[in-house]
Amino acid sequence: MTPEKPRKVQQSLAALLAPDILDLLESEPGTVAAETEDLHPADLADVVEVLPRSQIPVFLSAIPAQRAAAVLEYLEEDLRTDVLEHMSAEQAAALVAAMTPDDRADTLEDIEESHAENIVEALPAETRRNTEQLLLYPPESAGGLMTTELVSVPASYTVEETLRRVREIARGGRREAMNVVYTIDANGCLAGVLSLRELLAAPEGARMADVAWSEVRKVAVTADREEVAELISEYDLVAIPVVDEKHRVLGVVTFDDVIDVIEEEQTEDVQKLGGMDALDQPYMQMGIGALIKKRAPWLAVLIVLQMFTTSALQRFDSALTALPILVLFIPLVMSGGGNSGSQATSLITRAMALKEVELSDWWRVAMRELPTGLVLGVILGAIAALRIVLGQWGFDQGWVLFGEPLGYDYSDDGLAPWGLVATNVFVSLAAIVTFGSMAGSMLPFVLRRLGFDPASASAPFVATLVDVMGIIIYFSVAIVILGKFM
Repeated sequence: MTPEKPRKVQQSLAALLAPDILDLLESEPGTVAAETEDLHPADLADVVEVLPRSQIPVFLSAIPAQRAAAVLEYLEEDLRTDVLEHMSAEQAAALVAAMTPDDRADTLEDIEESHAENIVEALPAETRRNTEQLLLYPPESAGGLMTTELVSVPASYTVEETLRRVREIARGGRREAMNVVYTIDANGCLAGVLSLRELLAAPEGARMADVAWSEVRKVAVTADREEVAELISEYDLVAIPVVDEKHRVLGVVTFDDVIDVIEEEQTEDVQKLGGMDALDQPYMQMGIGALIKKRAPWLAVLIVLQMFTTSALQRFDSALTALPILVLFIPLVMSGGGNSGSQATSLITRAMALKEVELSDWWRVAMRELPTGLVLGVILGAIAALRIVLGQWGFDQGWVLFGEPLGYDYSDDGLAPWGLVATNVFVSLAAIVTFGSMAGSMLPFVLRRLGFDPASASAPFVATLVDVMGIIIYFSVAIVILGKFM
């Protein structure tokens, strides 16, 4: 596989080629196909995205329909939808019919419903039936991902008969899954599979039933797309057959479609972990209003939760009045707990996504996070306490930083001795970080049990939860250790 060109390089080439193509469209439109035939459809799509909207249909009509369909498949979804919606149903149908079945169905899903129905009606009969069937499946299912372009032969075929069949299919047009051959038994059910390489190496005269692998990894047509992606990734498959309840092959999902699924799922999880709803479009294509709608609800929930932090501080107002020095270390202890909680949430959410952790493993995770959180808390608490001790020692030595004393005389004005303040910070951080690790690791299990996406246990949500408990723990420890100074 050749390395993908950087996006900026692609855009620069497109900007250079676009004026030449516009000149050809105006002066010699019949030469456009020949002049652009060496360009990959993906590169040609970059050029199309630079062209004026009014010239895109003109350009697509100037190249063969098969090639125009391939270019459409690489266009940004919004642009592709806009182009097809501004074409007549007949013009759009001519291009859509040349697409691969799965891309055709995905494209029609994005088009305004009435126009999409008109396009489907204008498709050739067989293509229309195939497309209508694919559109019945939910986009998030294996049926919504699959293509019906595959190679299947009766298990009774010989190797030579199968090779002839493969050649016929290859010469007949585009096929997405040409490197895998499936065998079908007398009842029409999936019986076996072998790669094209294995087919070429099979003994002459052998029957497919004897050379094909009988153990076939497959998915139900209703399977979730995440399940499909996991199977293809786990078994390093280039394609996986999709079957109905009677194990009849309906289509295949290819690895390139799964790459798209993985990218979408990871993007969605990252956005949720950031404390917002997943975006349905690329960031730069979304309007300001749509972005606000995606981000505002979670921010509103978080600000309401943060109000409990204020309530907690009010609860310990007397302690703050007696020992104002405690205010200095509130950000320190709160951030330590929030960071540990966010770490734990990210680790467990990702482990769940990779099926490394199941719901039943919550107890094992808790037993790992408890000592882990405690050790991390002790480390952070020791660092913070050491800073306080060194600061006071520096103060006693008269060290100065930026014109101000490096330390702080905690014994002035009847305040608590610096040693006890350091102890309070140490114990508080150890407890808060431990709580943060436990809360962050358990929340994904709770959400999964309630039927929600564990990614919804976003880092900001966990951090806010730990902030509230962190205040309570910090001042509760202060009351125990520094109570006689209050």
